[in-house]
Amino acid sequence: MGKVIAIANQKGGVGKTTTTINLAASLAALEFKTLIVDADPQANSTSGLGFNPKEIENSIYECMVDGVQAKDIIIHSDLDNLDLLPSHIDLVGAEIEMINLKNREEKMKDALRGIKDNYDFVIVDCSPSLGLITINSLTASDSVIIPVQCEYFALEGLGKLLNTIKIIQSRLNTNLEIEGILLTMYDLRVRLSNQVVNEVTTHFQQMVFNTIIPRNVRLSESPSFGVPVIAHDADSKGAISYLNLAREILVKNGLTQPS
Repeated sequence: MGKVIAIANQKGGVGKTTTTINLAASLAALEFKTLIVDADPQANSTSGLGFNPKEIENSIYECMVDGVQAKDIIIHSDLDNLDLLPSHIDLVGAEIEMINLKNREEKMKDALRGIKDNYDFVIVDCSPSLGLITINSLTASDSVIIPVQCEYFALEGLGKLLNTIKIIQSRLNTNLEIEGILLTMYDLRVRLSNQVVNEVTTHFQQMVFNTIIPRNVRLSESPSFGVPVIAHDADSKGAISYLNLAREILVKNGLTQPS
């Protein structure tokens, strides 16, 4: 049975989509069959894999609102072992359309039920909010990765997200775990980055991944080419960091031994 991991933080610009695309691509490169679920109306994970969201006929929106089968709209990427359940701007209206639906918090869980067993990992790119779509994503997931940027206001809103996770754990998904807190956008030359690393690791300790994602030019420019960084420049610091994160997650889940 595939493990569903949500990438969530209601704060924008922390590296959710970058982490979704590159973690999934790294797991795929390590020969684990992986699916990206783009649950963000901005559809950046969709465009980041080289697909035009405007040309997407059916998306996760149709799965959640109209009951379209997810298996019928999955797109195969150019990378072996990496598939995509795309998003579309229509998803922004899903929260309104779903508000009166029965079990509205479980629509994504229902959509993924028939396909997640076909994958080793399902990585869900959440929108930068704590709305109904993000709640659906967390309800459908086995665990959550929380990206936190190594910048000022890094911990702003993190308490609210953790509180939301606790509510979901108690009411909607008792099996939801925190996979880990991922420090992103780290710049060794900036004192503030080091201060944030020390503050987060001191406060959250074992919850923080050992892998830290650096600021990296190749990582920033790869979406413009419509490919993960591992396909753009496999020797870059960004690519190596996400491969290390993938290995850390595999070890944590007992799927491989550290090398």
